[in-house]
Amino acid sequence: MVEGILSGLRVIEVSAFVAAPLAGATLASIGADVIRVEQLGGGVDAKRWPVHDGRSLYRAGLDRGKRSLALDLRSARGQDLVSDLIVAPGPDAGILVTNLPARSWMAYERLAARRPDLVMVVIGGTPDGRPAVDYTVNAGAGFPWITGPEGWTGPVNHVLPAWDVATGLLTVTAVLAADRHRRRTGRGQLVQLALSDVALAVTGHLGFLAEAQLNEVPRGRFGNDLYGSYATDFRTADGAHVMVCALTGRQWKSLVEATGLAAEFRALEQRQGIDLNEEGERFAHRREISALLEPWFADRTLEEVRQQLEAHDVLWGPYRTFKEWVRDDPRAAAPAASPLVFASFGRPPEPPGPEIGSDTETVLRDVLGLDSEAVAVLRAQGVIG
Repeated sequence: MVEGILSGLRVIEVSAFVAAPLAGATLASIGADVIRVEQLGGGVDAKRWPVHDGRSLYRAGLDRGKRSLALDLRSARGQDLVSDLIVAPGPDAGILVTNLPARSWMAYERLAARRPDLVMVVIGGTPDGRPAVDYTVNAGAGFPWITGPEGWTGPVNHVLPAWDVATGLLTVTAVLAADRHRRRTGRGQLVQLALSDVALAVTGHLGFLAEAQLNEVPRGRFGNDLYGSYATDFRTADGAHVMVCALTGRQWKSLVEATGLAAEFRALEQRQGIDLNEEGERFAHRREISALLEPWFADRTLEEVRQQLEAHDVLWGPYRTFKEWVRDDPRAAAPAASPLVFASFGRPPEPPGPEIGSDTETVLRDVLGLDSEAVAVLRAQGVIG
């Protein structure tokens, strides 16, 4: 476990796939004791790609900093043990995060009858209980029709599971908010969170829904151009690709100065009767702007581009593969436990993910107080491995 600002807080995670495990990993990265409960041998995502030497790198990454408890969840004894773990006493305990069906032995009402101040966050696909995952939610959220090259006619799926990520991080907010409420009032809380509701909320916050309601013409695709402003990609003389942004007037001025094309852009403004200090004008005339900038990038290597742009504080970044990121950035080769930096705790290195069930005996002893004989009986019964 990582020593952090949440040290002492214990969270039980009964989960699969991304959203709930990411919530647990985030809590663990800042000190919480997160115990992931899994079926003996691993759950449905135990072998999910990417896999290396038979081990799921996906699962290992999402389980960093946690403790792993593996038992037979199909058995009554296994279910009883997990229930005992969830409702175990202590002011910093009694917190459950799950994206598995919260019914039968794991129903909120059943657990809360044993611990009324239980905090339980249940992640689902849709608010009415229908199953959904990130990729089916995104399919109906509009984004596949504005993603991809200009002129493309079909939907384009995303690669990053954005709604899973947003839901996982919002689950952390739910846990901490409900725990604060419990500390102030003594009352527990059932929190329900659906991926499709998260997509709806975020899409609304970003203005996409209001735009669809108010504009007759739906937004189209713009490839790598940023809608409503000026940002796009260029290729350098040595074949590298870079992303360049000029979102503000100051950033636009920096780009003009860095490329030495002030006279050319003034001429463009005079011909078109426009002011490129205006963000909307830069978007409307992005093709003319890019036509002037492309030769500048094409004549220079990535290193020459880097030196010139950084000398003028241009907002830019190189495109790179995952392997290039690991090669070039020490942070990627040895990531910190959390991107959050609390002054009193610094940034400890990220611990490895546990093997499935590697902490089973320790958890049963430390949290439930089982002795060696009781653990041996569970093993003989096949409840634990």
